[in-house]
Amino acid sequence: MRYRVCAKLLATVSLVATLHAASAQSLKTGPNDTLETQGLSVIIDQNQFSPIFFDEKNAGIQLVLHGDRIATDGAVRLDRTPEQWAPVPAFISRERGSEPNQIVVRSAYKDQNLAYRVKVTAEGTGFRIAVDLDQPLPHALAGKAEFNLDFLPTAYFGKTYLIDAAPGLFPRHPTGEMALDGSGDPLPLATGGTSITLAPEDPLTRVSITSDAGALSLYDARARAQNGWFVVRSLIAEGAKENAVVWHVRPNVIKGWTRAPVVSFNQAGYTPARDKVALIELDPAFKAPGEAELVKLAPDGSRQVVLRAKTQPRGRFLRYDYAAFDFSSVRDPGIYAITYAGNTTNPFRISPDVYDHVWQTSLDTFLAEQMDHVGVREQYRVWQSPSHLDDARQAPANHVHFDGYRMGPNLDSPFKAGEHIPGLAVGGWQDAGDYDIQTPDNAWVVRDLVWAHELFGLKWDQTSVDEAARAVEIRKPDGIEDSLQQIRHGTLQLLAQYKVFGHAIVGIIDPTLRQYAHLGDAGSQTDGKLYDPKLGPLGDTGATSGKPDDRWAFTTDIPATNLYVVGALAGASRALATLDPQMSAEALATAKALWAKQQPRLVDSSEGRENSFASRFPDVANVAATVELVITTKGDPTYTAKLKALLPTISERFAFIGSAAVRAIPFMDADYRAKLVPLVQAAKAKIDADMAKNPFGVPVSLGTWAGSHDVATFGSTMYMLHTAFPEIVGPEYSLRALDYMLGRHPANNLSLVSTVGTQSRLIGYGHNRADYSFIPGGMTPGVIVIKPDFPEVKTDWPFLWFENEYTVSTTSAYILAANAAAAAAKEAK
Repeated sequence: MRYRVCAKLLATVSLVATLHAASAQSLKTGPNDTLETQGLSVIIDQNQFSPIFFDEKNAGIQLVLHGDRIATDGAVRLDRTPEQWAPVPAFISRERGSEPNQIVVRSAYKDQNLAYRVKVTAEGTGFRIAVDLDQPLPHALAGKAEFNLDFLPTAYFGKTYLIDAAPGLFPRHPTGEMALDGSGDPLPLATGGTSITLAPEDPLTRVSITSDAGALSLYDARARAQNGWFVVRSLIAEGAKENAVVWHVRPNVIKGWTRAPVVSFNQAGYTPARDKVALIELDPAFKAPGEAELVKLAPDGSRQVVLRAKTQPRGRFLRYDYAAFDFSSVRDPGIYAITYAGNTTNPFRISPDVYDHVWQTSLDTFLAEQMDHVGVREQYRVWQSPSHLDDARQAPANHVHFDGYRMGPNLDSPFKAGEHIPGLAVGGWQDAGDYDIQTPDNAWVVRDLVWAHELFGLKWDQTSVDEAARAVEIRKPDGIEDSLQQIRHGTLQLLAQYKVFGHAIVGIIDPTLRQYAHLGDAGSQTDGKLYDPKLGPLGDTGATSGKPDDRWAFTTDIPATNLYVVGALAGASRALATLDPQMSAEALATAKALWAKQQPRLVDSSEGRENSFASRFPDVANVAATVELVITTKGDPTYTAKLKALLPTISERFAFIGSAAVRAIPFMDADYRAKLVPLVQAAKAKIDADMAKNPFGVPVSLGTWAGSHDVATFGSTMYMLHTAFPEIVGPEYSLRALDYMLGRHPANNLSLVSTVGTQSRLIGYGHNRADYSFIPGGMTPGVIVIKPDFPEVKTDWPFLWFENEYTVSTTSAYILAANAAAAAAKEAK
C-alpha cells in the first residue's frame, strides 16, 4: 500500500510538472545578471560569502520563489552541513557565458588548492547548474567537497519530500540521527537518489532537482547548529573535472502569479494633526487599483468608510512600484484600517497619545535584559543569573578573533596574555544576540540616554536596579528613573576600563567559538570563577576553577574609541550629578584627562575590530567628545576654543557629527552658529535629493547590514537640526523616521521594534532566538537588500543576524529618535 500511494503521488507530481512546463515562461537573463521570470528570480553570486563572518546564508546561487527567498548558498562546500564559520569559497569573477541565458562564476578555495567555475544556464522553466573544476580534487578533499544548495527551514516545516520514490517529512525540530564517529555531524535525512522534490504538495515552494553526476542527499543542518538550513548536496567524485556536478533545478512557478500588495503604515498610529501617508508596495505585474479607502471601526465591529481617495504614484524602488495613500485630512480619534485591492489591513489608532508609550519597553525591558554582570528577573521569568563575574583575561598579542576583534603586537596593558584582569566585572551591556561588551557601542548607549534624558525627560521608573547585589527586577519600580540607572550602569564599565588601563579598550568577548555560540542564560555562559591553570580542567576552589571560560579583554588603545568614551562620560557626569555626585565628579575628571591625552594622537586606526567605524575617524569622535565637554563645563574656554578649531572637521563630516555640533550652540559665540548655517542648508539640500530616490523619505541601507540604526540616527539628527534651525529644517523628517521604524518600510509592514505597535517583529535574533522568540522593546536591523534588488525582512526565521539581530546601540538610538518624533508630532497644527 505504501508503494502504491507513493507511485500515485509521483504520477500526480509528474502530471502537474508537465502541464506547468507547457504553460510557464522560460527564464531569461536580466540586466543584473540574474535569471528571471514572473514569480522566480535566480540570483547568482551577486552576494558573496563574508571574509569575516563567512557563511551568512546570503551568498552563491539563491532562489526567490513567489516573493520569498527560499534557497541560498548554492556553491561548492567542504562540509556536509556547513556552520557559519565553516570554510567558504572566495569569489573571483562573474560573467555571461557562451550559451544564451547563462551566467558563469569563478571561485576558489586557495588554501585547499581548489578552483572551479559554476555555470548556471536557463533550461526551459528551470535552470541547469554545472560545476567544472580547474583540476581534479586534491586527494585530501575526496569525500568532502560537494555542491550544496540550502533551503529555508521555515518554508518547509511540516511539508514532505520525495527522493526518487521514497517519501519523507521535513521535521519542525531536528530529529535525525547523528554520526557515531564523534564528529558531531548529522546523518542524512535521505540519500542515494538522483532526484528530489521538495514540498510536492505545495505549489508555492515546490522545487525539484535531478542530478546527472552522482547521488543526491538531504541533510538537516540544524542538528549541528540551530541556524542551519535544509541542505541538498552532491559529492564531487574523485578524478572528476568537467561537469563534476550537473543539476537540473525546476522550481515550480505558478502561471500568472503576482505578489500581493503590501500596505505599510505606522503600526503605533498617528496623532490627529500630523501627516498620515501609507505606502503601497506593488508587484509591477499586479493590476493595481487606483483607489484606497480608510475605514473606521465601530464598537460593534462594523466598518464605516470615512475616506476614499486616489493613490498617488511614487515610482519604482528596487524591484517594486510604489503608490501613496494620503489620509492626513482624517483627524477624528478612533481605530482605523486601510482597505486596498479587496483586503483590509490590521487596525491602528489615531489619537493624541499614540506615541506616549512607544519607547518605554525598549528602556525598561530590552536594555535591562542586556545588562551585564547582574542577574535580571521579570516577575516569574528569570532572564539571566548574574553574568560574567569572572571577567576578564588578557587577550593574546597578534590575534584575530572569529568575531572580528583584533589584537596587534602591543597589548597596551600591564597584564600578560591569559592573565586575569581585576576590576572589569561591573556594569555595561551585552551588545547584541551574542554576549560581548563592545566599548564604543556601550558609550553610544550612554550618550543617547543622556541626550534623551536632557531633551525629553524620560520620566519613567519600572525597573529596580541594585548594583551592589547585582540584581535587576523588571516591572518593579524603585523610585529612581530607569534612564539614570542605565546611564550609571554603562558608566560603571567605562570608568572601570580607565581605572585598570588608563584608556578605553575595544571590548570583552568569549575566547572560543563553542562558547560564543552559547544561547540562553548569560549567567551560565561562564562559571563565574576566576581561571587558575594550576587547578586542571576539573579543579574548583569555590572562587577559582580550572575552566578557561573567562572572557577575553581586547585592550588596544585607540584614539577614536577613547574619545567616544570621553563624550559618554562627560554626558553621564551631567545626568548623574544629583543621583550619584561622586560618580558624576569621577566621570568628568576622567573625561577631561582622557580627552587631553588624545589630542596629540588623533590618527585613524585599523586595529581593534574588523570593519568597525569606531576605530576610524578620530576627528569625528573628537568633535563629539569636545561638544559634550563644552556642554558639561558650560562653555569652558579650553573646550570652546577647541570646538571652533574643529569647524573644518565639522564642515567636512557634518552628516556624521551635525547633531552634536548644533547641541553646543548655546555655549558658543554667535560666529560659531553663523558658520553652521550654510552647513545645515547644504545638508538639507543633499538630504532632500538623496531621500527623493526612495518613497520612504529616509535612508534605506543597501549594505550587508540592514539599516534601522541609520534611520533612527537620521530621525534624531534631523530633530536636532530642526530645534537649532527651525527656519531651515522642519519636523517632518523625524516623523518619517518613526514611520519607517514602526512599519512603513519595504517587504512587509511590521514594526521593527518587538511588541511596539499593533503588529511587530515577534521573532528576533536575541539571546532567546533558539526559541523563535523575541525580547520586548528591542529594535531589529530590519530591511536588508539582497543584491541586486530584493528587499527582505524574514518574519519567521530568527537566525539571519543582518536583518534580525537586536543591538543595544540600535535600540538606544530608537529611544532617542522615538522621543524626537513624539516631540515633532506635537508641533503639528
